[in-house]
Amino acid sequence: MRALLYIIVTTAFSITLSSCLPPKNNDDLLCIDIRKNYPQKEILLTDIADITYLCLHSSDENYLYSGALYTITENAVIVLEGSRGSKQGNILVFSKEGTPKCHFNCKGNGSGECIFPSRVFYDEATDNLFVVDIGRASTVIIQVYSSTGKHKREIRLPQGSSINEIASFDDYSFLVYDDRNRVSLSLSANALFFPKENIARYYQVSKEDGAVLDYFEMLFTPMFFGIDVNGRKVPGSNRRNRLIKSTEGVLLCNPENDTIFLYGRDKSLTPLIHKTPLAVSKNPVTYINNCMDVNRYQFTEVYTLHTEDASQAVFVDFPVKYYMRYKETDEIVHPKFLLSDYIGEEFIISPSMWTVYENGCYFNLDLSELKQAYDENRLSGKLKELVATLAEDDNDVIMMLSFR
Repeated sequence: MRALLYIIVTTAFSITLSSCLPPKNNDDLLCIDIRKNYPQKEILLTDIADITYLCLHSSDENYLYSGALYTITENAVIVLEGSRGSKQGNILVFSKEGTPKCHFNCKGNGSGECIFPSRVFYDEATDNLFVVDIGRASTVIIQVYSSTGKHKREIRLPQGSSINEIASFDDYSFLVYDDRNRVSLSLSANALFFPKENIARYYQVSKEDGAVLDYFEMLFTPMFFGIDVNGRKVPGSNRRNRLIKSTEGVLLCNPENDTIFLYGRDKSLTPLIHKTPLAVSKNPVTYINNCMDVNRYQFTEVYTLHTEDASQAVFVDFPVKYYMRYKETDEIVHPKFLLSDYIGEEFIISPSMWTVYENGCYFNLDLSELKQAYDENRLSGKLKELVATLAEDDNDVIMMLSFR
Protein backbone atom coordinates (compact mmCIF):
# COMPACT_ATOMS: atom_id res chain seq x y z
CA MET A 1 0.00 0.00 0.00
CA ARG A 2 1.67 3.17 -1.13
CA ALA A 3 1.84 5.92 1.43
CA LEU A 4 0.24 9.27 0.75
CA LEU A 5 0.49 12.59 2.57
CA TYR A 6 -0.99 15.99 1.91
CA ILE A 7 -0.13 19.55 2.70
CA ILE A 8 -1.00 23.03 1.57
CA VAL A 9 -0.43 26.70 1.72
CA THR A 10 -2.93 29.51 1.48
CA THR A 11 -3.63 33.26 0.86
CA ALA A 12 -6.39 35.45 2.21
CA PHE A 13 -6.73 38.75 3.70
CA SER A 14 -10.52 38.91 3.42
CA ILE A 15 -10.47 37.34 6.88
CA THR A 16 -12.26 38.67 9.93
CA LEU A 17 -11.46 37.39 13.41
CA SER A 18 -13.44 37.88 16.60
CA SER A 19 -10.17 38.98 18.19
CA CYS A 20 -8.63 41.12 15.45
CA LEU A 21 -5.29 40.36 13.90
CA PRO A 22 -2.73 43.12 13.66
CA PRO A 23 -2.49 44.43 10.09
CA LYS A 24 0.09 42.65 8.05
CA ASN A 25 1.14 43.25 4.46
CA ASN A 26 1.14 40.34 2.04
CA ASP A 27 4.77 41.13 1.26
CA ASP A 28 5.71 40.16 4.82
CA LEU A 29 4.51 36.57 4.31
CA LEU A 30 6.05 33.67 2.50
CA CYS A 31 4.27 33.22 -0.83
CA ILE A 32 4.03 30.14 -3.03
CA ASP A 33 3.31 31.21 -6.59
CA ILE A 34 1.75 28.18 -8.28
CA ARG A 35 2.40 29.76 -11.68
CA LYS A 36 6.14 29.32 -11.23
CA ASN A 37 8.04 26.27 -12.40
CA TYR A 38 9.72 25.24 -9.19
CA PRO A 39 12.46 22.63 -9.76
CA GLN A 40 11.91 18.95 -9.07
CA LYS A 41 14.36 17.53 -6.55
CA GLU A 42 15.08 13.96 -5.51
CA ILE A 43 15.43 13.80 -1.72
CA LEU A 44 16.45 10.82 0.36
CA LEU A 45 14.24 10.65 3.43
CA THR A 46 17.32 9.84 5.53
CA ASP A 47 18.79 13.25 4.58
CA ILE A 48 15.97 15.15 6.30
CA ALA A 49 14.74 12.80 9.02
CA ASP A 50 15.74 10.06 11.43
CA ILE A 51 13.90 6.86 10.48
CA THR A 52 12.65 4.09 12.71
CA TYR A 53 10.97 0.90 11.45
CA LEU A 54 8.42 -0.75 13.68
CA CYS A 55 6.05 -3.70 13.53
CA LEU A 56 3.32 -3.87 16.16
CA HIS A 57 3.69 -7.49 17.17
CA SER A 58 0.66 -9.73 16.80
CA SER A 59 1.43 -13.11 18.35
CA ASP A 60 -2.01 -12.74 19.95
CA GLU A 61 -4.73 -12.37 17.28
CA ASN A 62 -6.34 -9.64 19.40
CA TYR A 63 -3.48 -7.39 18.32
CA LEU A 64 -3.92 -7.90 14.59
CA TYR A 65 -5.54 -4.69 13.41
CA SER A 66 -7.08 -3.02 10.39
CA GLY A 67 -7.54 0.40 11.95
CA ALA A 68 -5.35 3.47 12.09
CA LEU A 69 -2.56 4.66 14.34
CA TYR A 70 -3.95 7.76 15.99
CA THR A 71 -1.37 8.51 18.64
CA ILE A 72 2.38 8.08 18.86
CA THR A 73 3.97 9.30 22.09
CA GLU A 74 7.43 8.93 23.55
CA ASN A 75 6.71 5.42 24.84
CA ALA A 76 3.39 4.30 23.34
CA VAL A 77 1.56 3.66 20.08
CA ILE A 78 -2.27 3.67 20.09
CA VAL A 79 -4.45 2.06 17.41
CA LEU A 80 -8.18 2.70 16.92
CA GLU A 81 -9.93 0.01 14.92
CA GLY A 82 -12.06 0.82 11.88
CA SER A 83 -15.30 2.77 11.97
CA ARG A 84 -17.37 -0.19 10.81
CA GLY A 85 -17.55 -3.93 11.37
CA SER A 86 -17.07 -6.19 14.35
CA LYS A 87 -13.81 -4.54 15.40
CA GLN A 88 -15.22 -1.03 15.60
CA GLY A 89 -14.21 0.61 18.85
CA ASN A 90 -11.27 -1.70 19.57
CA ILE A 91 -8.36 0.22 21.07
CA LEU A 92 -4.93 -1.42 21.04
CA VAL A 93 -2.05 -0.13 23.12
CA PHE A 94 1.55 -1.01 22.21
CA SER A 95 4.93 0.02 23.53
CA LYS A 96 7.15 2.15 21.28
CA GLU A 97 9.04 -1.08 20.53
CA GLY A 98 5.83 -2.73 19.27
CA THR A 99 5.11 -4.92 22.30
CA PRO A 100 1.37 -5.44 22.98
CA LYS A 101 0.36 -3.82 26.27
CA CYS A 102 -3.45 -3.77 26.42
CA HIS A 103 -6.59 -3.95 24.31
CA PHE A 104 -10.20 -3.03 25.10
CA ASN A 105 -13.40 -2.02 23.34
CA CYS A 106 -15.04 1.33 24.03
CA LYS A 107 -18.06 1.04 21.71
CA GLY A 108 -21.56 0.98 23.16
CA ASN A 109 -24.52 3.09 24.19
CA GLY A 110 -24.06 2.83 27.92
CA SER A 111 -22.34 4.97 30.51
CA GLY A 112 -18.65 5.41 29.77
CA GLU A 113 -18.99 4.07 26.21
CA CYS A 114 -18.78 5.59 22.72
CA ILE A 115 -21.50 5.34 20.08
CA PHE A 116 -19.14 6.35 17.27
CA PRO A 117 -15.48 6.59 18.37
CA SER A 118 -13.67 8.74 15.82
CA ARG A 119 -10.37 9.98 17.25
CA VAL A 120 -7.97 9.00 20.01
CA PHE A 121 -5.45 11.09 21.95
CA TYR A 122 -3.11 9.90 24.70
CA ASP A 123 -1.42 11.89 27.47
CA GLU A 124 1.37 9.72 28.78
CA ALA A 125 2.13 11.82 31.87
CA THR A 126 -1.41 11.48 33.26
CA ASP A 127 -2.25 8.15 31.58
CA ASN A 128 -5.36 9.78 30.11
CA LEU A 129 -6.59 8.23 26.87
CA PHE A 130 -9.18 10.52 25.23
CA VAL A 131 -11.69 8.98 22.79
CA VAL A 132 -13.86 11.40 20.80
CA ASP A 133 -17.46 10.18 20.37
CA ILE A 134 -19.34 11.95 17.54
CA GLY A 135 -22.35 9.63 17.64
CA ARG A 136 -24.56 11.70 19.95
CA ALA A 137 -27.35 13.78 18.45
CA SER A 138 -27.14 16.83 20.69
CA THR A 139 -23.48 17.13 21.61
CA VAL A 140 -20.01 15.63 21.36
CA ILE A 141 -18.65 13.61 24.26
CA ILE A 142 -15.02 12.75 24.91
CA GLN A 143 -14.61 9.65 27.05
CA VAL A 144 -11.46 9.43 29.15
CA TYR A 145 -9.88 6.05 29.94
CA SER A 146 -6.61 4.81 31.32
CA SER A 147 -4.29 2.97 28.93
CA THR A 148 -5.59 -0.27 30.46
CA GLY A 149 -9.21 0.57 29.59
CA LYS A 150 -10.45 1.81 32.97
CA HIS A 151 -13.06 4.54 32.47
CA LYS A 152 -12.17 7.75 34.31
CA ARG A 153 -14.68 10.42 33.29
CA GLU A 154 -16.47 12.02 30.37
CA ILE A 155 -16.07 15.48 28.88
CA ARG A 156 -19.11 17.13 27.30
CA LEU A 157 -18.49 19.78 24.67
CA PRO A 158 -20.86 22.78 24.42
CA GLN A 159 -24.48 21.89 23.63
CA GLY A 160 -25.10 21.66 19.90
CA SER A 161 -21.44 21.54 18.98
CA SER A 162 -19.95 19.30 16.33
CA ILE A 163 -16.38 18.40 15.54
CA ASN A 164 -15.09 18.71 12.01
CA GLU A 165 -11.54 18.61 13.32
CA ILE A 166 -9.93 18.35 16.74
CA ALA A 167 -6.29 18.59 17.77
CA SER A 168 -4.48 18.37 21.09
CA PHE A 169 -3.41 21.96 21.69
CA ASP A 170 -1.40 21.56 24.90
CA ASP A 171 -1.39 19.48 28.08
CA TYR A 172 -4.63 21.07 29.25
CA SER A 173 -6.80 21.65 26.18
CA PHE A 174 -8.03 20.67 22.71
CA LEU A 175 -8.58 22.97 19.75
CA VAL A 176 -11.80 22.28 17.81
CA TYR A 177 -12.86 23.36 14.32
CA ASP A 178 -16.67 23.49 13.85
CA ASP A 179 -18.38 24.62 10.63
CA ARG A 180 -21.98 24.19 11.79
CA ASN A 181 -24.20 27.23 12.27
CA ARG A 182 -26.22 26.19 15.30
CA VAL A 183 -23.51 26.36 17.97
CA SER A 184 -23.85 28.92 20.76
CA LEU A 185 -20.80 29.18 22.97
CA SER A 186 -20.20 31.23 26.07
CA LEU A 187 -16.89 32.20 27.63
CA SER A 188 -18.77 33.88 30.48
CA ALA A 189 -22.35 34.62 31.44
CA ASN A 190 -22.45 37.77 29.34
CA ALA A 191 -20.24 36.75 26.40
CA LEU A 192 -22.27 34.85 23.81
CA PHE A 193 -21.31 34.01 20.25
CA PHE A 194 -23.82 33.20 17.52
CA PRO A 195 -21.90 31.95 14.46
CA LYS A 196 -23.17 32.97 11.05
CA GLU A 197 -22.89 31.41 7.62
CA ASN A 198 -19.48 31.35 5.91
CA ILE A 199 -17.64 31.54 9.19
CA ALA A 200 -15.07 29.03 10.34
CA ARG A 201 -15.39 28.63 14.10
CA TYR A 202 -12.57 27.56 16.37
CA TYR A 203 -12.70 27.02 20.09
CA GLN A 204 -10.31 25.77 22.73
CA VAL A 205 -11.80 23.43 25.34
CA SER A 206 -10.47 22.09 28.62
CA LYS A 207 -9.29 18.49 28.76
CA GLU A 208 -10.63 18.34 32.30
CA ASP A 209 -14.27 19.37 31.92
CA GLY A 210 -14.88 20.69 28.38
CA ALA A 211 -15.07 24.35 29.46
CA VAL A 212 -14.52 26.82 26.62
CA LEU A 213 -11.19 28.59 27.16
CA ASP A 214 -10.95 30.57 23.93
CA TYR A 215 -13.08 31.23 20.85
CA PHE A 216 -12.45 32.94 17.51
CA GLU A 217 -13.87 33.05 13.99
CA MET A 218 -12.65 33.43 10.43
CA LEU A 219 -14.83 34.84 7.70
CA PHE A 220 -14.32 33.26 4.29
CA THR A 221 -15.84 33.15 0.83
CA PRO A 222 -17.03 29.62 -0.04
CA MET A 223 -15.81 28.07 -3.27
CA PHE A 224 -18.77 26.44 -5.08
CA PHE A 225 -18.12 23.59 -7.48
CA GLY A 226 -21.27 21.50 -7.69
CA ILE A 227 -25.05 21.21 -7.46
CA ASP A 228 -26.77 18.82 -5.07
CA VAL A 229 -29.97 16.82 -5.76
CA ASN A 230 -32.12 19.77 -4.68
CA GLY A 231 -30.44 22.17 -7.07
CA ARG A 232 -28.46 23.94 -4.35
CA LYS A 233 -24.81 24.86 -4.75
CA VAL A 234 -22.46 22.80 -2.62
CA PRO A 235 -18.85 23.61 -1.67
CA GLY A 236 -16.19 21.38 -3.12
CA SER A 237 -13.25 22.24 -0.89
CA ASN A 238 -11.79 19.63 1.42
CA ARG A 239 -13.13 19.70 5.01
CA ARG A 240 -10.52 17.36 6.43
CA ASN A 241 -7.24 18.08 8.13
CA ARG A 242 -7.81 21.76 8.77
CA LEU A 243 -6.02 21.50 12.12
CA ILE A 244 -2.42 20.31 11.88
CA LYS A 245 -0.33 19.98 15.04
CA SER A 246 3.03 21.76 14.98
CA THR A 247 5.81 22.31 17.48
CA GLU A 248 4.62 25.90 18.10
CA GLY A 249 0.88 25.26 18.35
CA VAL A 250 -1.71 24.29 15.72
CA LEU A 251 -1.81 25.27 12.05
CA LEU A 252 -5.21 26.43 10.76
CA CYS A 253 -5.66 25.32 7.16
CA ASN A 254 -8.71 26.90 5.54
CA PRO A 255 -8.54 26.20 1.80
CA GLU A 256 -11.18 28.86 1.08
CA ASN A 257 -8.81 31.52 2.39
CA ASP A 258 -5.54 30.47 0.73
CA THR A 259 -3.69 31.35 3.94
CA ILE A 260 -2.16 29.19 6.66
CA PHE A 261 -2.40 30.62 10.19
CA LEU A 262 -0.60 29.54 13.35
CA TYR A 263 -2.64 29.46 16.55
CA GLY A 264 0.24 29.71 19.00
CA ARG A 265 0.61 28.39 22.49
CA ASP A 266 0.09 31.95 23.77
CA LYS A 267 -3.28 32.01 21.90
CA SER A 268 -1.89 34.39 19.29
CA LEU A 269 -3.12 34.04 15.71
CA THR A 270 -0.48 34.71 13.07
CA PRO A 271 -0.62 34.35 9.26
CA LEU A 272 2.37 32.30 8.10
CA ILE A 273 2.16 31.52 4.42
CA HIS A 274 -0.08 32.19 1.44
CA LYS A 275 -0.59 31.14 -2.16
CA THR A 276 -0.92 33.22 -5.28
CA PRO A 277 -2.99 33.65 -7.36
CA LEU A 278 -5.95 33.61 -5.01
CA ALA A 279 -8.54 30.87 -5.23
CA VAL A 280 -11.79 32.20 -6.67
CA SER A 281 -15.19 30.70 -7.46
CA LYS A 282 -14.69 29.66 -11.04
CA ASN A 283 -14.12 26.50 -12.99
CA PRO A 284 -11.45 25.18 -12.58
CA VAL A 285 -10.19 26.41 -9.23
CA THR A 286 -6.80 25.69 -7.71
CA TYR A 287 -6.43 25.90 -3.95
CA ILE A 288 -4.17 24.97 -1.08
CA ASN A 289 -5.56 22.25 1.13
CA ASN A 290 -3.38 22.08 4.23
CA CYS A 291 0.18 22.42 5.53
CA MET A 292 2.75 20.67 7.68
CA ASP A 293 5.46 22.71 9.39
CA VAL A 294 8.09 20.60 11.17
CA ASN A 295 11.48 21.83 12.32
CA ARG A 296 13.36 23.09 9.21
CA TYR A 297 10.74 22.16 6.61
CA GLN A 298 7.26 23.00 5.32
CA PHE A 299 5.29 20.60 3.11
CA THR A 300 2.29 21.74 1.07
CA GLU A 301 -0.14 20.35 -1.49
CA VAL A 302 -2.26 22.09 -4.14
CA TYR A 303 -5.53 20.70 -5.56
CA THR A 304 -7.37 21.58 -8.75
CA LEU A 305 -11.16 21.10 -8.81
CA HIS A 306 -13.55 21.09 -11.76
CA THR A 307 -17.31 20.99 -12.15
CA GLU A 308 -18.24 18.73 -15.01
CA ASP A 309 -21.06 20.37 -17.06
CA ALA A 310 -22.86 17.12 -17.84
CA SER A 311 -23.38 15.92 -14.29
CA GLN A 312 -22.28 18.85 -12.11
CA ALA A 313 -20.06 16.34 -10.35
CA VAL A 314 -17.13 17.56 -8.33
CA PHE A 315 -13.83 15.81 -8.91
CA VAL A 316 -10.14 16.41 -8.40
CA ASP A 317 -7.77 16.84 -11.30
CA PHE A 318 -4.49 14.96 -10.99
CA PRO A 319 -1.56 15.11 -10.70
CA VAL A 320 -1.74 16.99 -7.41
CA LYS A 321 1.15 19.41 -6.98
CA TYR A 322 3.37 18.95 -3.94
CA TYR A 323 5.78 21.56 -2.59
CA MET A 324 8.56 21.49 -0.02
CA ARG A 325 10.17 24.60 1.43
CA TYR A 326 13.53 24.77 3.22
CA LYS A 327 12.72 27.33 5.92
CA GLU A 328 16.35 28.38 6.45
CA THR A 329 16.89 29.36 2.81
CA ASP A 330 13.28 29.84 1.53
CA GLU A 331 14.09 27.43 -1.33
CA ILE A 332 10.90 25.81 -2.71
CA VAL A 333 10.99 22.57 -4.71
CA HIS A 334 8.74 19.82 -6.01
CA PRO A 335 10.08 16.92 -3.93
CA LYS A 336 10.48 13.31 -4.98
CA PHE A 337 11.08 11.39 -1.78
CA LEU A 338 13.06 8.17 -2.00
CA LEU A 339 14.35 5.63 0.49
CA SER A 340 17.63 3.81 -0.02
CA ASP A 341 16.33 0.89 2.08
CA TYR A 342 13.40 0.41 -0.34
CA ILE A 343 14.45 0.62 -3.97
CA GLY A 344 11.70 1.53 -6.44
CA GLU A 345 9.33 3.11 -3.90
CA GLU A 346 8.42 6.80 -3.93
CA PHE A 347 6.82 8.58 -0.97
CA ILE A 348 4.54 11.62 -0.66
CA ILE A 349 4.48 13.59 2.57
CA SER A 350 0.97 14.75 3.49
CA PRO A 351 -1.03 15.31 6.69
CA SER A 352 -4.35 14.40 5.08
CA MET A 353 -4.01 10.77 6.09
CA TRP A 354 -3.87 11.45 9.86
CA THR A 355 -0.22 10.39 9.82
CA VAL A 356 1.30 13.53 11.31
CA TYR A 357 2.48 13.93 14.88
CA GLU A 358 4.23 16.89 16.47
CA ASN A 359 7.81 16.26 15.35
CA GLY A 360 7.26 14.06 12.33
CA CYS A 361 5.01 11.70 10.44
CA TYR A 362 4.73 8.02 9.68
CA PHE A 363 4.07 5.74 6.73
CA ASN A 364 2.24 2.44 6.76
CA LEU A 365 4.27 0.01 4.61
CA ASP A 366 2.15 -2.85 3.28
CA LEU A 367 3.67 -6.13 4.46
CA SER A 368 2.73 -8.12 1.35
CA GLU A 369 4.45 -5.51 -0.85
CA LEU A 370 7.47 -5.55 1.44
CA LYS A 371 7.67 -9.35 1.21
CA GLN A 372 7.61 -9.10 -2.59
CA ALA A 373 10.31 -6.42 -2.54
CA TYR A 374 12.36 -8.63 -0.22
CA ASP A 375 12.14 -11.52 -2.69
CA GLU A 376 13.20 -9.13 -5.49
CA ASN A 377 16.21 -7.96 -3.45
CA ARG A 378 14.94 -4.34 -3.31
CA LEU A 379 15.23 -4.03 0.48
CA SER A 380 18.32 -3.32 2.53
CA GLY A 381 19.46 -2.20 5.96
CA LYS A 382 17.23 -2.38 9.03
CA LEU A 383 14.06 -2.59 6.92
CA LYS A 384 15.30 -5.78 5.27
CA GLU A 385 16.32 -7.21 8.64
CA LEU A 386 12.86 -6.54 10.08
CA VAL A 387 10.90 -7.93 7.13
CA ALA A 388 12.95 -11.14 7.25
CA THR A 389 11.61 -11.80 10.76
CA LEU A 390 7.92 -11.26 9.97
CA ALA A 391 5.30 -13.85 9.07
CA GLU A 392 2.87 -13.31 6.19
CA ASP A 393 -0.02 -12.61 8.59
CA ASP A 394 1.76 -10.07 10.79
CA ASN A 395 0.76 -6.42 10.98
CA ASP A 396 2.16 -4.00 8.43
CA VAL A 397 5.43 -2.18 9.04
CA ILE A 398 5.36 1.40 10.31
CA MET A 399 8.08 3.76 9.14
CA MET A 400 8.37 6.71 11.54
CA LEU A 401 10.09 9.91 10.44
CA SER A 402 11.45 12.39 12.97
CA PHE A 403 12.47 15.50 11.02
CA ARG A 404 15.83 17.05 11.87
